[in-house]
Amino acid sequence: MSDSYDVIIIGAGPAGLAAGIYSGRSLLKTLIIERSKPGGQTATTNEIDNYPGAVHDETGPSLIAKMSAQADRFGATRIKAEVTDVDFAGAEKLVKCGADEYRAKAVIIASGAFPRLLGCPGEAEFTAKGVSYCATCDAAFFEGLEVFVVGGGDSAIQEALFISRFARKITVIQNLPELTAAKSMQKKALAHPKFSFLYDSVVQELRGDSGVLDTIVVRNAKTGELTEFLADEDDGAFGLFVFIGLIPSTDVFKGKITMDRGYVPTDENMRTNVPGVYAAGDCRIKPLRQVVTAAADGAIAAVAAEKYIEEMGDD
Repeated sequence: MSDSYDVIIIGAGPAGLAAGIYSGRSLLKTLIIERSKPGGQTATTNEIDNYPGAVHDETGPSLIAKMSAQADRFGATRIKAEVTDVDFAGAEKLVKCGADEYRAKAVIIASGAFPRLLGCPGEAEFTAKGVSYCATCDAAFFEGLEVFVVGGGDSAIQEALFISRFARKITVIQNLPELTAAKSMQKKALAHPKFSFLYDSVVQELRGDSGVLDTIVVRNAKTGELTEFLADEDDGAFGLFVFIGLIPSTDVFKGKITMDRGYVPTDENMRTNVPGVYAAGDCRIKPLRQVVTAAADGAIAAVAAEKYIEEMGDD
């Protein structure tokens, strides 16, 4: 099967859906391809508290459902498929999903990124129930509670310092004998009265009663000794924030566009180095990865793609 569109959007997270809304509203024939359920990381977020206009009971799935319905309303076609190859060399871009091929005048890559996981028992069970990968999203939910932060690099310490505005106590778990963050950030963290540190340590297991995280088992990587941390009885739960890296979902685009450590460089109009190909959301190089910035990226990419299509039509 081979179908032609004006715009193909790869990914149905906030960036892809926002692009679909703007593209569809511009009366462009639009296809959104998503390999799993819509939403990306947002679909796993229990509460959305910092997206403008979100009400107090907004969840990731509920927000994504609204975005999906809006994209549908403006005529975007959505399919569930895995992109297996692309060809951006010609004026008409080719996107392959197994045996199926789709062609378009412009492509918007909104494939996202996903956090590097601990890989320990209990991690999946307690994600969004004590385990988080985004301080900006979730730190406020742990106000007055004890929090553990996994990681010792720049992002981990920077996020831990942000979390310290809310949490009562922070324990940094680092698998190396020292922090690796910039010295200036290390100095702040090491001098902070709320911080304590566990070096040469890894999270072995996560447990909890009543569906929330209340037990963390930490293993000393040198001695093998296990230490069990229990939530304060008055709190009943604590938080675990994991900052050991993000992995952009861009493998299929290697050799097809310029990338930097797996991320896609763009200009302010979301243009990649290939004319007619754009990137939006967490897969591109950017300072802040949030729903609001992903949606903005998607809108900008769609408007830029519309202008590109108009200009190509005039040639």
